[in-house]
Amino acid sequence: MTPRLPRDLGGPELIRALKHQGYVLTRVVGSHARLTHPGPPEHHLTIPRHDVLKIGTLSSILDDLGRAWNATRTEVLARLFP
Repeated sequence: MTPRLPRDLGGPELIRALKHQGYVLTRVVGSHARLTHPGPPEHHLTIPRHDVLKIGTLSSILDDLGRAWNATRTEVLARLFP
């Protein structure tokens, strides 16, 4: 069973968790941050720096991470928030 997505996760908190996984802040434009993992293969993510991320946005980000890490959503959440 897939765990529920956090309903109160903010962009800055997700960015901090991704930095612990080796992602580097490469650009900030307005309310969005671009993070890059040097790889291989190189992987880019754009994260809204909002106080609370919408569930659909968070779901899309986690799905993208799952494809990049070859992991399930449960594994991605466990890796980001041990």
